[in-house]
Amino acid sequence: MNRIEQALAGLQEKKEKAFITYITAGLPDYGKTKAIIKAQEQAGTDIIELGIPFSDPVADGPVIQAASYDAILGGATLEKTFTCMKELRQEGVKLPIVFMMYYNTVLHYGMTAFAEKCRACGVDGLIIPDLPFEEQEELQNALDESNAKAEQETILIQLVSPVSKNRVPMILENARGFVYCVSSMGVTGQEASFHREVMGYLANVKEISKIPVMMGFGIRTAEDVAPMKDVIDGAIVGTHFINLMREHAFSPEAAAEYCSTFKRELNAL
Repeated sequence: MNRIEQALAGLQEKKEKAFITYITAGLPDYGKTKAIIKAQEQAGTDIIELGIPFSDPVADGPVIQAASYDAILGGATLEKTFTCMKELRQEGVKLPIVFMMYYNTVLHYGMTAFAEKCRACGVDGLIIPDLPFEEQEELQNALDESNAKAEQETILIQLVSPVSKNRVPMILENARGFVYCVSSMGVTGQEASFHREVMGYLANVKEISKIPVMMGFGIRTAEDVAPMKDVIDGAIVGTHFINLMREHAFSPEAAAEYCSTFKRELNAL
């Protein structure tokens, strides 16, 4: 079993939608990263995407690029993020945490070693935007081999976009956890400027998918996803949350207030 799947199954039983946030690991430091994660857990955030800082984050817009750059300047690394994860689990954090990262980082670390480390440190899922579906087999095999040794598994989360079209059934055939639906073309942080055919696209994914459908890219408030409330199972906020944290000096209290408000409003739509 997997923490992501357990959490989402619980939400479906309660007929609630999931709220997912993105934060950059090590921004402004790992102490604050842990404090913000703990505050979000207490506030009711369902899943956290923890961004692994990378020098060339091609799927991200200026805000998350800057966050990655600042974290790297501050000394953030994959190894330190693994340590942060291990400490969070030892300190009682139970909410699902997904690494959002780029494939070069995995390749450099080594496929088997990376899969083993994820399992050992309590990483529940991986989102890798620059890893095409056709090239996932090696990593998936490494994860499967590692997962066989433990109760809690690390799973690969699939992304689809408005141009995926006929590829969606193939991508989602054996998908686990949730499907990440990119709602706009281009990079992250485009201020709710959704693809013009977003409703038809999301409805198509929902019809095909056997797992919950999450919508991301450009979301700031629950009201942004109101028109899609009947075809999505949750919303993902990244760029806006990074901006909010910068504006409030990375205050855990500000994180908690935003997350509890968004979660409440999302399920009141």
